[in-house]
Amino acid sequence: MKSKFRKGLSFTIRHLFILVLALIWLIPILWLFLNSFSVFPGVNIRRFYPEEWTLNNYRLLFTLDTVAQFPVWFKNTLIIAIFTCLISSIFVLMVAYAMSKLRFNSRRALMNIGVLLGLFPGFLSMIAVYFILQTFGLTNNHWGLVMVYSGGSGLGYLIAKGFFDTISETLSESARIEGATESQIFTKVIVPLAKPIIVFTVIASFLVPWMDFIFARIILNSGLSKDWTVAIGLYNMLDRSSINTYFARFCAGGVVVSIPISILFVIMQKFYVEGITSGAVKG
Repeated sequence: MKSKFRKGLSFTIRHLFILVLALIWLIPILWLFLNSFSVFPGVNIRRFYPEEWTLNNYRLLFTLDTVAQFPVWFKNTLIIAIFTCLISSIFVLMVAYAMSKLRFNSRRALMNIGVLLGLFPGFLSMIAVYFILQTFGLTNNHWGLVMVYSGGSGLGYLIAKGFFDTISETLSESARIEGATESQIFTKVIVPLAKPIIVFTVIASFLVPWMDFIFARIILNSGLSKDWTVAIGLYNMLDRSSINTYFARFCAGGVVVSIPISILFVIMQKFYVEGITSGAVKG
């Protein structure tokens, strides 16, 4: 009896603790969402929810002016994210296949180096990256940003490799016996069986440029707002000179930016979870 009581008490305490953490995490998001409907355009810290409600902030968000050019920022970010997603996904899947299914000299050493490099935050290299791009005239250029996001993406191969490790080696061997090349095995045998990890890789690759601020801020530094991404544009809405006019619009922008990612997660959730769990089976 005491054992059941202790288990029930432990279960309740754990879940109450998780509930408190979830509320702490959700309250700022809820506050931002509610303030996106506020009639008052500035920061209102006296009330958690608006006194008066309106959809005007969303209408104004898509109206261009000297400070806010959200449709342009959204388009820039979407283009960068799509190209980064395509290039990065191809890099990750190809590296993962090579490390999982091929055997070559220094394979283990390259894997260890890749893991070691992955331990360092990417922004540690941003100064060097900036000067390299400047040398080739790729600063203040969206393609330069795509190159930065895609260049080191292959180092994130570990989860995809874990998934490929679960695919039977006999399939590849049978294809080789039939005369298939490695590229044919990859595209016609492995890829059709790897839908969950492909979905996971695509979503992860899309999120990088969609949410990044640091590299975008460093590389797109011309001061021309038409070149900015959503992260830079929304950040500049919080400038001291404009926050009292654009804060409610900033909140609306934060809500709009979250919509594509939310839709993507809802549609791909099943495959996304399968990709993570399957990729964690082997290393």
